[in-house]
Amino acid sequence: MGGSGRVVTYGELNDGSVRLARLLRDTGLKPGDHFAIMMENHPRYCEVAWAALRCGFYVTAVNSHLTAAEAGFIVDDCGATVLVTSMALADAAEAMVSQTPNVRRRLMFDGHIPGHDPYDLATSGYSTDPLDDERRGTVMLYSSGTTGRPKGVKFPLPPGEASSGEVEIAAHNQELYGFREGMVYLNPAPLYHAAPLRVTLAVQSLGGTVVVMERFDAEQALMLIERERVTHSQWVPTMFVRMLKLPEATRTQWDLSSHEVAVHAAAPCPVETKVQMIDWWGPIIEEYYAGTENIGSTSISSQEWLTHKGSVGRASQGAIIHICDDADEELPPGRSGTVYFELPSAVFAYHHDAEKTKTAAHPDYPTWRTLGDIGRVDTEGYLYLTDRKAFMIVSGGVNIYPQEIEDALLAHPKVLDAAVFGVPNPEMGEEVKAVVQAVDWPVTGEVLTADLQSWCEQRLAGYKRPRSYDFVEQLPRLDNGKLYKRELRDRYWEGRESNVI
Repeated sequence: MGGSGRVVTYGELNDGSVRLARLLRDTGLKPGDHFAIMMENHPRYCEVAWAALRCGFYVTAVNSHLTAAEAGFIVDDCGATVLVTSMALADAAEAMVSQTPNVRRRLMFDGHIPGHDPYDLATSGYSTDPLDDERRGTVMLYSSGTTGRPKGVKFPLPPGEASSGEVEIAAHNQELYGFREGMVYLNPAPLYHAAPLRVTLAVQSLGGTVVVMERFDAEQALMLIERERVTHSQWVPTMFVRMLKLPEATRTQWDLSSHEVAVHAAAPCPVETKVQMIDWWGPIIEEYYAGTENIGSTSISSQEWLTHKGSVGRASQGAIIHICDDADEELPPGRSGTVYFELPSAVFAYHHDAEKTKTAAHPDYPTWRTLGDIGRVDTEGYLYLTDRKAFMIVSGGVNIYPQEIEDALLAHPKVLDAAVFGVPNPEMGEEVKAVVQAVDWPVTGEVLTADLQSWCEQRLAGYKRPRSYDFVEQLPRLDNGKLYKRELRDRYWEGRESNVI
C-alpha cells in the first residue's frame, strides 16, 4: 500500500482467498453465481477478488463513492447474495440493507455493525488447504447507461484453472508492455474501476508486485516510483495534469529511472499535456482505447503518437476498425462516424438488458461492436475520436452519464426541463454542466442554483453533481420530444477542432 506501507504477501493472498472461497461455497454460491465488493482501496481488496477467480464466481466491484441508493441498485441488480465491505463505508452499508434483500451474508473488514459479520472472524474457521475443484471466475463491472441506470457488463465464464487468473490481459500486456514476473506495477486509481482491477489481477497472475495508492496524490505517486522501483504504471490524463502542475523542484527531485512503461487510457489526453509528459518521462508513455465492455482496443506508442498527435492508435488484439455513417454504411478513411470494432473473440452482454446488448452491434454485422463513440481513421489506420457516445461525460477518467443527473433534476418541483452535458475543464478534461428550464422563468439565478445543489447532494454521488448551472426560458426539443442537446452543448465547445479535450 502506497500510504500505509502495509504489505500483503502472496501466501497471505492465497490463504485469505481460499478461506473466503470456502465461506462463499458454504453460503450456497455455485459457479456462475454473483457476489459483490464495496470497499475503498484496501489491502485485502484483491483477496476478495481472487476468491471469485478461483471458484467460478462473478464478482462485482461497486464504486465506493456512490450513494447508498446507487450502490444498492447495483448490488441488487447483479444478483449478489454476499456483500463484502469495510468499516470505512459503514454508513452506506447500513443504509443499503433494506435495498438489497437478496443478500444473505454481509461481511465487513476493520470492525462491524449490526447485520454485518466481522470478516476475519467469519473466515477464520475455514481451511487454507488447496481447493480440489478450482475453476476460473471473472469480474462483472457496471458501466452506466444512457437510460439512467447502470448496466452490468457480463462475459461468459472463462475456461481454465484459477491459477491462470486474468491470463488474456496478462498475455496481451506481456507482448505489448513487457509485463513479467518480478515487475512492479503502480496502481494510483480506485480498484473498483475496470482497468485498475483487471490489470492488478493480471500482474498478480504473472507474479509481479502491485503497489496500490489509497488515493491519488501527485507527489506521492512520484515518490512511490522511486521508493518501490516501479517498472510499470497506469494513469488517466487528469493525473498527468496534476503532476505537471507540481513545482519543478518537486517534480525533478525523484529518481524515475526504474520506470519502463507508463500506460494511460480512460479519456483522451490533451495534446499539450501529453507532449509535456513525453518531454519529462521520455518515450515510455503508451496509450490505448477500450471500454469496460472490452470492445475493440487500440494502442499507440510515444514514437507513433508524436507523428500522429491526438490519435488513440491503431487496432490491436486482432480487432478491425470500421467507421459507419448514420445509415450504417461504412465510410472511407478521413470521414467521421460511429466507431465499430470487428472482434474475433466472444462478445459481452449487458446484464438484464437484451435490447441494449443488441444496439451495441451493427445491424448487419453482429460481430461489429461499438461503444457509441464518434471518430475517424486516417489512411494509415490511426483512430481519432471526435465526439462522445450519447454525450457521455468523461471527467478525470471517470465516465458520467447525463440521463441519471437529468432525472434527478427533473424530480425537483421547480424544474420543468433539464439538459446535462460535459463542458471543457483544463484539469479534469470535462466537467458536468446543467442547463435548466425552470417552472417559473424569473425564479432562477443564485437562489435556485443553491436549491438544486442541495437537492443533488442528497441524490447523486459527488462526481456526478453539476459544477455549474445555466438557465434558459426554453430548451430546444424537437417535435417528437427529443432534446436537441447538441445545439446547447456546441456553444461551450466553440473554437475546438473536436468535441473531446
